[in-house]
Order: sequence, then C-alpha cells, then structure tokens
Amino acid sequence: MSFQNPVFIPGPTNIPEVIRKACDMPTIDHRSPLFGQILHPAIAGVRKVLKSADAEVFIFPSTGTGGWETAITNTLSPGDAVLMARNGMFSHRWIDMCQRHGLDVRVIEVPWGEGIPADRIEAALSADKGHAIKAVLATHNETATGVLSDIAAVRRAMDAASHPALLMVDGVSSVGSMNFEFDGWSVDVAVTGSQKGFMLPPGLAIVGFSAKAMAMTEWAKLSRTFFDIRDMEKAYANNAYPYTPAVGLINGLNLACDMLLEEGLENVFARHRRIADGVRAAVEAWGLEMCATRPEFYSDSVSAIRTPEGFDATSIVTRAAQTYGMAFGVGLGEVAGKVFRIGHLGSLTDAMMLSGIATAEMSMVDLGLPMKLGSGVAAAQAVYMAPRAAVAKDAA
Repeated sequence: MSFQNPVFIPGPTNIPEVIRKACDMPTIDHRSPLFGQILHPAIAGVRKVLKSADAEVFIFPSTGTGGWETAITNTLSPGDAVLMARNGMFSHRWIDMCQRHGLDVRVIEVPWGEGIPADRIEAALSADKGHAIKAVLATHNETATGVLSDIAAVRRAMDAASHPALLMVDGVSSVGSMNFEFDGWSVDVAVTGSQKGFMLPPGLAIVGFSAKAMAMTEWAKLSRTFFDIRDMEKAYANNAYPYTPAVGLINGLNLACDMLLEEGLENVFARHRRIADGVRAAVEAWGLEMCATRPEFYSDSVSAIRTPEGFDATSIVTRAAQTYGMAFGVGLGEVAGKVFRIGHLGSLTDAMMLSGIATAEMSMVDLGLPMKLGSGVAAAQAVYMAPRAAVAKDAA
C-alpha cells in the first residue's frame, strides 16, 4: 500500500489535512472550562448535520458498534422484542448484538442487495396488537452491499400501524454523506461514527436521542456503564465527561461539522451523488452489475460490484493493493468473494475518484476480465464533465 494514494474503502475515509491537524493538539485538562469550548460546539454541529432542532447528542470514545450498544442498552430491557430486517452484514451484526443482550429479536429476512421492506415492517407491527415490539431497528445504508433503504418509508409504515415502537437507525455510512433527517423522519435514536462522512480517524461513536428515547432511559434495564447516557448527560452539564474523553478527535469533529455546514449539506449530498453516478457509469461500461438490485437502492457512499460467476472478486482488491498500492473493499458475509466494494464518501473529489476507477480497471484487466482499458474511466469522465459543460454553455 502507499500512503500517497487515496483510499477507496467504505471507511475509514480519507482525512483532510486540516482535520488531521485539528486532531493533533497539545494535551489539555479535560476537566477545565477549555474542554467545554471544544465539546459543546461539536455537539451543536452534529445536531445540525443530523437535521435536528433538539436531538440530544452524545459522543463516546468508541466506534459505530459502540453506538449500537448505546442505542439498545439505554432504552430496552431484557426480553424486550425488537424488529429488524437482515439485508447485509451490518444489520446482521446489530441483530447478533441484540440477541447477545437477551432481546427477543424478530428478524425479517431480506435478500442481500435489497432494501428494507416497509410493507413487511407495517405488517409485523400491525400484527403486534399487544405492542410487545419496543423498537424497530433499521440500517439506513448497508455498507456490505451498497444498499440504501428508505427510512421515511419505514416511519410511514410505523405510523400506518399506529405502533409506539422506537425507531433506531444505523447511519454509520450515511450521516454526513447522504441526506439524513432525524426530525423529518421522526427518528428516535441515530447512530453514526467519526470515520466516514465526518472524515475523521476511527474512535468516536456518535448518537442522537429523541425526547421519547431519552424518557426510556429511566425504565431500561439492560446493563450499561460505559455507555450510560445519563452519566454523560450529567457530565456535559459541567463541561466534562464521566471518564477521559478523546479530546483531539472531538476537536476534529468540531472542525468537520464546520466544513460540512460551510459546504452546505445539500451540496455535500449532491457531490456524493455525482461521484457515485460516475462510479455507476464505470460499472456499466465494464459490463458488470451492482449488488444493489434496483437503482432506488443504490448508495451514494459505497458501491458493491458483482463480478462474473466463478471469479474471485477479492483478487481485484488484492491486485490493486499489491501492484498499484491502492485500497478497495472486499465482500463480506454472504457476498464474500462475489463482490468488491468501492467507497466514495467523505473527503473525495471527482479527480480523486477517477484515480480509483482507473486503478480498479487496471487490476481487472490484469486479471483477465474482458473489458476495454479506459472504458470505465471515460464513462465516469462524461458524468463528471457534464455539469461543467452545462455551465460553460450557459455562460456562452
């Protein structure tokens, strides 16, 4: 691998130099008022990125997995029923965590490559007359398959069933890269992490809680200590943490939020969509297919690309790393060896993405896949040049 090349894994993502420097700071007394001047702006910035007016935001020294655990342990009790669709590796892992915590997990099995079926969510909730189901868990963007699910449709399904369950959403690979509406979708708990859309190193679990979810913390009986948001809430009031915080990462998060908001969230989302469209055009030019089964499921932060039957997709990732010093993502779980993944999220430009497309293309040609060298690059270039050509035409 080469430190000079950008990475095209679905996270951790490329770190802008200014954010890296913001994380690289002198030691401060994290129990002094100075820490509050770093912490509270970061919380306010995350709230804006989540598109929420009043979500309670908590930042833990952890990862998205710790965020999952924060979500369930602060709101649920042993034996509580939860409902979740399993349509990829990361929904599978959240299900596994719930089962290990002694929850009654009611799983809707979905083929990998498809999104969450809102109609089946509605049917399951409508059949739950006694309201045993306490939470619906949803993976907004399934990183293993490059599938984006419609969370607004999930919320409509819950409302149609007149069910009081909490809505918990894994936005680890979507928040900060694609539209996420905490208030607009009536999300109760949102989970994300530092190392994807926020363009930071791994190390922070970031969660947002609604007032309804906050109220559940007084009744929840699952064991929690490190991830107890009540302790965190009390400490925040005193500009502190219940334990040692990751001060440098939080300082970086503060800057990351400023950068996203300065660019404009809608512009951030449009940039991710444009870059992803270029990748998808390249995939079509290569004669390959996406793992996501329909365009409405296509993710703007990661593409999982199917290779021909009998071809080991992992060899593309290995070839790119060993020969060209560039990183792509391997397939996971049920699609291991069947797909390779191109991450296109975070700190990324059209020109950077072209280097990734060209390298993936060279690796596949090296391995004998029948495609014309330059075909994917040209297809992506056409996508990236189109907006500029339109501006130039209007100016003329």
